[in-house]
Amino acid sequence: MNARASRAPGPAGLFPRAEAMVGLWIGRFAGALAVLGGSVLTLVTILAVVSIIGRYASRTRWPVFDGLGPIPGDFELVSMGAGFAVFSFLAWCQFNRGHVTVDIFVSWMGPRARAALSTFTNLVLTAIVVLIAWQHGLGLHDKMRFRETTTILQIPLWWGYAGGLVGLWSFALVSAYTVWRSLNEALGAGEPDGDGI
Repeated sequence: MNARASRAPGPAGLFPRAEAMVGLWIGRFAGALAVLGGSVLTLVTILAVVSIIGRYASRTRWPVFDGLGPIPGDFELVSMGAGFAVFSFLAWCQFNRGHVTVDIFVSWMGPRARAALSTFTNLVLTAIVVLIAWQHGLGLHDKMRFRETTTILQIPLWWGYAGGLVGLWSFALVSAYTVWRSLNEALGAGEPDGDGI
């Protein structure tokens, strides 16, 4: 018996071991970005609550609350922080197959057919996200060129755009990886059942 005949075939697909290794690091990166986005969202939530309490306290006539009031520019800070957080979650959602699907249309398909459909939809999503990120980058360039700022705190608007751009290009990177992952699933055992997490 020769050595080739006794060797078990490896996983099917396009460089499956490399895809698994890249997937490990992409997943860690997307998870870290989501944690960062969640931390920013927590901070702006606390900021909003403190500002609301300060606003309420300033309307009372109790001497203990003298000098309290809303945080200046709270709306600007919450808008920028929440925007960054939302863009930060997209890559994690894509990595974990968390986007909305209509299962009634694909429930009759086998795992490999679902993986083939996922390959196509992930490819389309990647193209759309790259286009959105490109356009967002052009918007960032305009905000920098015209030196637009927020009304109250005079924070440059491009800061918020830059944070969003990090999230969008991360989403594009993860989406490109999911094309590779879905292609390997279509060529191999198929897409796993379940929620993907």
